[in-house]
Amino acid sequence: MQTFTNNSQPNLRGVIFAVEGDPRARRSAAAIARSLGGVPVAVESSSKPAYHAAGTLVAGHALALTEAAAQTLIQLGFSRPHAVQTLLPLMRQMLDNFEKHGPRAAWTGPTSRGDYATLRKHQRALRHYPREFGDSYAALVRLSARVLAKNPAAKLKQLDRALKNPRRNSQ
Repeated sequence: MQTFTNNSQPNLRGVIFAVEGDPRARRSAAAIARSLGGVPVAVESSSKPAYHAAGTLVAGHALALTEAAAQTLIQLGFSRPHAVQTLLPLMRQMLDNFEKHGPRAAWTGPTSRGDYATLRKHQRALRHYPREFGDSYAALVRLSARVLAKNPAAKLKQLDRALKNPRRNSQ
């Protein structure tokens, strides 16, 4: 799984290659992956859409989140280079922490500490931006609670009460 653009040639060393098909096809695909320095992992054909969606969450949607954060900083008066300089070290440290310590230990920010007053301030501030900024923030607060909290159901209930955003299906 790797992103490819017209102006980059990614290093494939250590990259996971999902291989599928009958046993012979998997062996051939695995050999190709290894010859490129990659790591073959067998994936059922029926699971490929979810596999691809996982990559899109990270590469496509994380890029959109990063650009939304950059646009927010730019609207506050940052130059684009300063906005990027602000965000990239933050993202790199988050990824390093994720890799070294795991997702829960790497989780920081107001949702992780139950700082609902700050979350409400963020919601109010994002009303001055396109709707998708606030909508995605709210969805990501809930997603964070779902996948990172020790007790997701309880955290989601607390969020719903604190942010006055009741949801029937929070489990």
